[in-house]
Amino acid sequence: MNRMLATALLIAMTILAGCASGPGPESRRHTAEETRQLALEALNRRGLSFDEYHRLKAQLQREQPQAYGFEGMGQVNAERAQVTHGRQG
Repeated sequence: MNRMLATALLIAMTILAGCASGPGPESRRHTAEETRQLALEALNRRGLSFDEYHRLKAQLQREQPQAYGFEGMGQVNAERAQVTHGRQG
């Protein structure tokens, strides 16, 4: 009876430990570089002809995600709601 109780406790602890662990790395979002790397790895496994492989690889490497930013937009004054390029304030 003691052996059954110990086995049941071991199984219960194993299940609870699995539920308590944090999310795995597969549940997070990938960065643009990681996505590109995964696409290149998938391309390597497809078994394409030499020309087709290099055409698709060049296409993947040309695709650079456009970063959205405020560089080059100048300064914005919220009170006047206008862009003042090259001026302070």
